[in-house]
Amino acid sequence: MAKKGKEIKGCDCGCSGKCGHGHGRACGGGCAYGLGVIGAAVYFIKGAATFGAGVIGFLKALVWPAFLVYEVMKFLKI
Repeated sequence: MAKKGKEIKGCDCGCSGKCGHGHGRACGGGCAYGLGVIGAAVYFIKGAATFGAGVIGFLKALVWPAFLVYEVMKFLKI
């Protein structure tokens, strides 16, 4: 575990790599996205009639936020 203030290479939290990841912002979105992928995979694969459709369903589950944004924009007529 890195100490606070120690520079971390590859830090992706927007702090220039000097925070030590002690602020708790770095992984919240990843957990929500992961649960969303699991839920979307179950939804899309459950409706698949063939193996190929199941594979397509899994690929759709990986990009479910794009479907969500598209539908919201369509609903808002943007």
